[in-house]
Amino acid sequence: MDAEITVTELTADLVPSVVQLCQQALDLPEDAAEAASIVDVLWPRATADRSVVGLGAYRGANLVGVLICSVSSTEPGIGHVDLVAVLADQRRRGVGRALLQRAERVLAERGATEVLLAGNPPYYAWPGIDVRYTPAVCAALALGYQQDRTAWNMTADLSYDGSPALRSTEAAERRLADQGVTVRRAEPADLPALTAFARSTFGGTWDGELAGSVGRADAGCHLAERDGEVLGFAAYGSSRPSWFGPMGTAPAAEGSGIGGVLLRRCLRDQRAAGLDRAQIGWVGPVPFYSGSAGAWIERVFFLYRRTLSRGITGANRT
Repeated sequence: MDAEITVTELTADLVPSVVQLCQQALDLPEDAAEAASIVDVLWPRATADRSVVGLGAYRGANLVGVLICSVSSTEPGIGHVDLVAVLADQRRRGVGRALLQRAERVLAERGATEVLLAGNPPYYAWPGIDVRYTPAVCAALALGYQQDRTAWNMTADLSYDGSPALRSTEAAERRLADQGVTVRRAEPADLPALTAFARSTFGGTWDGELAGSVGRADAGCHLAERDGEVLGFAAYGSSRPSWFGPMGTAPAAEGSGIGGVLLRRCLRDQRAAGLDRAQIGWVGPVPFYSGSAGAWIERVFFLYRRTLSRGITGANRT
């Protein structure tokens, strides 16, 4: 007979145990391989920006599932479930349900009236639930979550010299130089100008992702400028070493070729770091990435949401 499931809040000293469980419980090899980076961005790093809670599900003394949830820093009343991982032999035995129900109560206590099973930028590891994580999809539907969006990643092949993702940018950079445009690697001193450009041009949370890319190990950023004015940027590694993004070009510079140059400079960096594939995360302009890097749509994610009922913070806690 199964021991009762106990769900408790986890302390920061248990991060290594959470990483170890994720390495075992994340079925997709690309996720398991980056478990340490995923847990780091969703928990220790994210606490600088918002309220984050780690939950552990135990059978007896054994940790069998984990969940990380957070409160949106930009949308009052919105909570996010950022990660759920349950050991394979514990699935469909109530572990995921217990974790999600406890997360709803935790988030409600922090003011959430709605919970999203979706990425909470600038610190996120996925846009939502990868469609190949079928047990997670089933758990979301069983608990009354409604799918409201679909997102996708594109994959760039970095495994061979002739890949479209690694095409030389030298000729394009010479053309840009003739127009007074300089393309270079961003340094920490560039962050104020980059984040101001991102906020004023695109809004959102890209400034936070830029701060997570510039000057960090396994991450980086390239920029284009004219007379000291930023015209565009491309970054990688903010959330995970293998992920590219965000990138943006000033509307006045669109069509200049700046975007393709910045993209491929980043992808070359990622290949030099030993990667044979890069994930272009939460993609918008599919034709641009297909044409500039030969990228293709591969990972697809369902995003879910549920309005919390009144009194969810009450008794009967797990």
